[in-house]
Amino acid sequence: MSQPLDNLEPKAVWKYFDEIRKTPHGSGNERPLGNRVMGFARERGCETAIDDAGNVVVRVKASPGCERAPVVVLQGHLDMVCEKNASKVFDFEKDAIGLVRDGDWLKADGTTLGADNGIGVASALAFMEPKGAAHGPLELLFTVDEETGLNGARGLKPGFVTGKLLVNLDSEEDGVFYVGCAGGQDAALALPIATTASNAGWNCCRVEIKGLRGGHSGLDIVHNRGNAVRLLARTLIALGREVDLCLASVEGGDKHNAIPREAAAVISVAPGSADTVRRIFDAQLAGFRNEFASAEPDLALAMTPITLPATVLDKASRDKVLALLLGLPHGVLAMSRDIPGLVETSTNMARVRTGKELTVLCSARSSVASALKGVVAQIEAVGRLSGATVDVHEGYPGWKPNMESVLLAKARKVWTEVHGKEPRFTAIHAGLECGIIGEKFPGIDMISLGPTIVSPHSPDEKVSIPTVARFFGFLTAFLAALTRN
Repeated sequence: MSQPLDNLEPKAVWKYFDEIRKTPHGSGNERPLGNRVMGFARERGCETAIDDAGNVVVRVKASPGCERAPVVVLQGHLDMVCEKNASKVFDFEKDAIGLVRDGDWLKADGTTLGADNGIGVASALAFMEPKGAAHGPLELLFTVDEETGLNGARGLKPGFVTGKLLVNLDSEEDGVFYVGCAGGQDAALALPIATTASNAGWNCCRVEIKGLRGGHSGLDIVHNRGNAVRLLARTLIALGREVDLCLASVEGGDKHNAIPREAAAVISVAPGSADTVRRIFDAQLAGFRNEFASAEPDLALAMTPITLPATVLDKASRDKVLALLLGLPHGVLAMSRDIPGLVETSTNMARVRTGKELTVLCSARSSVASALKGVVAQIEAVGRLSGATVDVHEGYPGWKPNMESVLLAKARKVWTEVHGKEPRFTAIHAGLECGIIGEKFPGIDMISLGPTIVSPHSPDEKVSIPTVARFFGFLTAFLAALTRN
């Protein structure tokens, strides 16, 4: 076992997490981990099944004397978001995640950790251990491709699980139960661009916005962190007002559910404008640091001289590209009118690439169906005004809270008994699979919980070690309590 995990409790949870972090399992590449999970299960005498989508279910027999207890589904997802710092050399399809212990926190070495949702998966697997606490019959449901659009959950078929009680293990705040979530929808824009020959003798450089915190586009959008693509567009527009500017390419961001931390553009400027360029860049950087003083302490703007490319965008294309990147909505658009502090509607300008055309991916979320339609319509309108085509992807439903839930009442009682105080109940501005599972299996009663995980979907991701023990301690007591109904 990796040194940072030695002597951590609960041992079974960390044992399985260690196996998970050694097995590549980025979205779309979950089969190796799914196979390992089924192998572990069969070694312990558990039944397993895998469906056409790649989702895995492990059926764990009830503890002796608990056979008549209701079947409980423990649900998580096998895939992780694969993000790394630009300077980190790492292959997510081959390399094991490196671990770093930092006091009460566990994090990775320059990459995402995969605690989202590796800790949830490991916690479910721990109930396969023969000497664990009492529980009724369990179905451990592990979905695939959650991070790119909840696609594994979409592929579930009736009968794959039979339990009518489900505990989703994919939340990230200790002592908080989630009872509802936002729905979401992505939109992909494609803007035609034209190129022209570069101006001979012009100075060329790569401009980068970096050092931003990024984070989960649902959980962290409320913090109003910087979007590297948006800040880069603002910088180039400011520069173009004072100097002759050519734009060769622009790129930034990656996953639809991660706020862009880095963005870069290749530009060229007329000879003799270096002092003006530096002055404008210094002013932009000073303004950004003031604007995001507490949110983005490591924000940086860098310029690196490079060889002049053969072609650049023509002026009309340059102007359309920058206007589109500045005009598309990003960030919090509305707060909940019912739950204080909860984001209702937001959108993330998630990824930008330049090729034969400019492509932009936007990801919208809302707990209100009509508001979600409204923000997607706004993205479409801005895109079409610029001349882009817009492809709106299939969305996913939200999960409406049921405060009369029997499972919820039992969870409140057990948490209070175990930890001496009541938990908090809320909804989350992110797409939990509970929304889709609730549609697939009508009448299923659900809650969602997990330990504290900070900055998921970014290389700053870390999990609080003490809260893993608290989370698993509750889960153990909760499953035991459900056998006494």
